[in-house]
Amino acid sequence: MDHRNRHVQQFVDRRHAGQLLALRLQNYREVPGLLVLALPRGGVPVAREVARTLGAELDILLVRKLGCPGHEEMAMGAIAGDGSRVLDERTVAMIGISRAQVDAVERRERAELERREHAYRGDRPAPVVAGRTVILVDDGLATGSTMEVAVATLRRQGARRIVVAVPVAPADAKAEFRRLADAFVCVLAPVNFHAVGYWYQYFDQTSDAEVRQLLRDAAEARSEDDA
Repeated sequence: MDHRNRHVQQFVDRRHAGQLLALRLQNYREVPGLLVLALPRGGVPVAREVARTLGAELDILLVRKLGCPGHEEMAMGAIAGDGSRVLDERTVAMIGISRAQVDAVERRERAELERREHAYRGDRPAPVVAGRTVILVDDGLATGSTMEVAVATLRRQGARRIVVAVPVAPADAKAEFRRLADAFVCVLAPVNFHAVGYWYQYFDQTSDAEVRQLLRDAAEARSEDDA
């Protein structure tokens, strides 16, 4: 498929989605200190293509969805590694989730955040975001809760400009994330969204090993460019 095709109806895989998304972000290529942050795990292959095209530093921002007890695929909120939490009070009330249940889910997901922090970054410190333009990338938005907590985290850390960039999102996400972030860039914004995976031909789970390899490749490529 021609990666210049602006009328794509479905992405081949996350790499293809990242290439098409990068075309929409070309005007950020010359921004000094540009940082591309991926939401692991699925956002990393997409962000790798964006960072490669823009010549930007690539790293990760760790966030986790809080799934509703008994309906884990449904998000009731999200958390970030710095202690931030976004909670959808409407969903919590509608399903009748107790505060004790919310706290139990949060404890479990924070443990997973710590595991991923060590698995993906090791002893390497997180990048400084204060004063920088940051492009936040995921493989798509569904409820948007993880992206919302990611934006809030970067605001607290002093990012100068925050751009939310995804291959696919529901049509009504545009207004919401233009309010939360400084810019919102999306390749596909269908009215009948269904699910993120519906818009990919291949949407298998990204592994921890793949995340580590993509981050290593990006760091090595930048070291060679700086040499």
